[in-house]
Amino acid sequence: MKKLIFLIVLMSQLTFAQVPQKFNFEALSKKGFVTISPELIYTPVQAYGYVKGTNNRYFTFDISEGNYDVIMQFGSNTTESETTIKVENRRLVLEKIQVAKGETVTKTFTVNIRNAKIDETRSVELKPRESSYLHWDNQLTFEFCGKNPAVRSIEIRPNKKAITVFLAGNSTVVDQIQEPFTAWGQMIPRFFNPQKIAIANHAESGESLKSFVSENRLEKILSQMKKGDYLFVEFAHNDQKIKDFRPFIEYRNLLKDFIERTRQKGGNPVLVTSMHRRNFDENGKIINTLGDFPEAMRLTAQEYSVPLIDLNAISKILWESMGVEESKKAFVHVSANTYPNQDKAIADNTHFSNYGAYQLAKCIVEEIKKIQLPISKYLVETQPFDPHFPDNLQTWDFPASPAIPVVKPDGN
Repeated sequence: MKKLIFLIVLMSQLTFAQVPQKFNFEALSKKGFVTISPELIYTPVQAYGYVKGTNNRYFTFDISEGNYDVIMQFGSNTTESETTIKVENRRLVLEKIQVAKGETVTKTFTVNIRNAKIDETRSVELKPRESSYLHWDNQLTFEFCGKNPAVRSIEIRPNKKAITVFLAGNSTVVDQIQEPFTAWGQMIPRFFNPQKIAIANHAESGESLKSFVSENRLEKILSQMKKGDYLFVEFAHNDQKIKDFRPFIEYRNLLKDFIERTRQKGGNPVLVTSMHRRNFDENGKIINTLGDFPEAMRLTAQEYSVPLIDLNAISKILWESMGVEESKKAFVHVSANTYPNQDKAIADNTHFSNYGAYQLAKCIVEEIKKIQLPISKYLVETQPFDPHFPDNLQTWDFPASPAIPVVKPDGN
């Protein structure tokens, strides 16, 4: 039996090794690269190609678990272009790469690839909805979006040295698979320099600290963690719904477990208090709907000397600065028939739009700087962000992903 398992694993590794990792998207051939024709559709036998039915906006290929540097060349010989790249479940990695006609621009980013397997006997207990997710499938999927996307080539190289920043959380953190729902975890990769940091977002909708452990999600993270990696932990929205789950007892004890097990692996835990829901009083001030859970996390961080990003406090400033009406644009408030098969209006005061998620990601970035986490030196240089003055909605622009039928995330 052991020989059979070894043979299956070996065959799998050989299969991945044989899949090309240099792709050329132009008509003229390029030495060392596999030329991709517009008609080439992915199949398990082919192992690379465009995703069927996506109008050549999604390209995918089989690849094994790990961190990779992706070198992409952009541009067109016939027109100017503007390209934004998202990977896997709409994970933002490159934003608005503008190239003049006939020119070529080269950009690099680092991406984490994972599957559900932990070892020969254990796997992450995925929800049925996760069967369609693009980050559990032993493939790397690219989404080409923007005003006029133009990709010349893609080259992939393994990266064994990058620090992995693991994210554990719920639907406010997860890589949301479809518009209009978005979370800060899928925006944050755009703010880190390539080759140094890889973001591994293991958050999932509907998760609490308790379910994250019982479904082997924490175990999966720890199985991949190496010395010097990070684990950002943000939970509360679903924890507060669990009967007899007290913030200063059961919640804190589980946070302690996350902290201790991360440190045992040589990792660095970081606690992130959950952001406020959009709930205003008659004076335009945010009402706390999370009870004592944020305070319990603050006390836990203090007790165990863990860095704390107080997104709960920052989001109060952010939402109040936007105001009652404008803050709707940061959440999923859309009229009926905005998206396919969405025949009813959505007024969701928990989950974020692209705009809201992007603002929260900027808040996280500023807090990483403020508390002087060592990984702050690997942040992309950006203008300082003040939650009192969020990005102007009138001028803020972000390329949405292709529309697909809307399914509301778990959690509330």
